[in-house]
Amino acid sequence: MTEIKTGEAPRTPLDPRRWAALIVVLIAAFMDAVDVTVVHIALPDIQADTGASLSQVQWITGGYALTFALGLITGGRLGDFFGRKRVFLTGVAGFTIASLICGIAASPDLLLAGRLAQGAMAALMVPQVLSIIHVTFPESERGKVFGIYGAVMALGTLAGPVVGALLVEWNLFDLAWRPIFLVNLPLGIAGLIAGWLLIGESKAEKAQRLDIAGVGIVTLGLLMLVLPLTQGRELGWPAWTYLSMAGSLPVLGGFVAWERHLTRQGGSPLVVLSLFTRRSFAGGQGVQLLFGLASGVFFLAWTLYLQLGLGFSPLKAGLSGMPMSVAMMLGASLSMQVLVPRFGRAVLQTGALLAAGGMVLFGFFATTQGTGISLWQTMLPLIPMGIGMGLIIAPLTDLILSEVPHEHAGSASGLTSTTIQLGQAIGVALSSVIFFGHLGPGDPATQSHAMPAAFSGSLWYVAAIFTAMCALLFTLPGKAPAQADATAANAPAPASLG
Repeated sequence: MTEIKTGEAPRTPLDPRRWAALIVVLIAAFMDAVDVTVVHIALPDIQADTGASLSQVQWITGGYALTFALGLITGGRLGDFFGRKRVFLTGVAGFTIASLICGIAASPDLLLAGRLAQGAMAALMVPQVLSIIHVTFPESERGKVFGIYGAVMALGTLAGPVVGALLVEWNLFDLAWRPIFLVNLPLGIAGLIAGWLLIGESKAEKAQRLDIAGVGIVTLGLLMLVLPLTQGRELGWPAWTYLSMAGSLPVLGGFVAWERHLTRQGGSPLVVLSLFTRRSFAGGQGVQLLFGLASGVFFLAWTLYLQLGLGFSPLKAGLSGMPMSVAMMLGASLSMQVLVPRFGRAVLQTGALLAAGGMVLFGFFATTQGTGISLWQTMLPLIPMGIGMGLIIAPLTDLILSEVPHEHAGSASGLTSTTIQLGQAIGVALSSVIFFGHLGPGDPATQSHAMPAAFSGSLWYVAAIFTAMCALLFTLPGKAPAQADATAANAPAPASLG
């Protein structure tokens, strides 16, 4: 398979520090995954302590996601040009400083500024995680590594609410909500030191000028799309939100046209459009979008259902999701190390159907039991859903990046991360139509009796998305090209790709 050779770097000795370096980048990825959700649990305390208005509270939660999504593509490409280690450490340092600003903020405006900075620095940091993994580990080890990566991301996503609830409840040093941000300081400092010592530098062989025009166009297009999706529900979907989303399409179309022009002129585009000629990359982006869409719809509805519908405390709600986290870690580990090398794409499709089945089961319990649903009935459906999502997320990343040349690793990683962020933003927006549409008018806090029907109604959409994902997975190769080559040749993978 000649396409695989385009993704290989010259064979050099394996870096003996690569597994220690993996721990460093995974800690950074875990910090980001936790910070996306950790603040939600502490919002009532933050509002009471800082006197934040409702609008400011909305921006404290949505601002991080906004700047994160806007900067991912650019952040990934900066790593290609200026060095992935250098940009990663810059992101870690900035994220740590921004966390300090959030933790000591005496006003809601300063806290909001810190959250916006956190998201921007995460956009520098996170794409380098996948890029560093891609260029540091040989194909023979990459499956195991992506399995570990998927498990860590699963744990971080669901640990956020639990960590937030525990830190607020413990009220460490009488600091109330502030430790949810300050806990990043020792992790960030340790990550900086360890990263400097352990991570090897890598970048594109031909470092060219950054596509400044492309950065401006894509940032504007994504802002016009993501801002309404992030804030539309809280603002009541005013007319400007629809106009902005509609206007984003020609702007993003103009970005594609500019990137094509730049490529023809021999420049270095922000997004390498030729990547989409590779079946694994193009099909994987569609699956990634649907995955984000499903998680965006589910997690918002699930959180409101548990706390407002069933009266769970934040800590109880967070802990009730731990079976999903454990199941996702198990699914991610099994998929990459055992199942995918043998059965290929069918493992991901099985995962999509398992997740859909878990949603159907949860919908059945919520419909038949109403507000009298037992704790075990809220936890049992999360097991097949967690296993299913774990079977998808880790091998999907490997499939998407399997044919990507090393010099474009940052661009591909940033685009992949942006795709799932957009899916989640769209999913949250759809929740306002699906979940709140079933709930009807009025304050959700006073409508606990209607929560089971609204939640179960949302789950059918989630099940349908996972079913569509199963069908879309047919666009991906039956096996990752590297796996197919290794099977055909019955030979070990190359000694090194990085």
